[in-house]
Amino acid sequence: MQGQILLPALALVGLTLIVLLQIPYRRFKAAFEGKITAKDFELGESNRVPEYVSLANRNYMNLLELPIVFYFACTLYYLLEAVDIKVLVLAWVYVILRLLHSLIHLSYNNVIHRLIAFALSNLVLACMWLFLVSPILLVAGV
Repeated sequence: MQGQILLPALALVGLTLIVLLQIPYRRFKAAFEGKITAKDFELGESNRVPEYVSLANRNYMNLLELPIVFYFACTLYYLLEAVDIKVLVLAWVYVILRLLHSLIHLSYNNVIHRLIAFALSNLVLACMWLFLVSPILLVAGV
């Protein structure tokens, strides 16, 4: 069961890479439509960059921020041999909520819906860390 904690982490990596591919796709699409040029990205993104192009980049950044704490938790659970069914369920729920967040963000982008998915994913991640405290203290001899 210990190795199964790596599967949701792998799934989140997959989601991150799919979102990463959205960035050049959307940029090239906008460039071919004549909406932007390479100059619009010299110092980040100019005001001319369409929202649908910027959203992919922003969602990608979201997937590189707090999920690093998820990856670290999964790694610790694996190394401490502390994986159980509740942790696996939480890990998969986290990934599903992050997927939902990305789907909302990259499609119809309703801020309230996105906030709900984001907030719930953070709550799930906090629970994962709460359950990790005991195994960490045990190994630390506290």
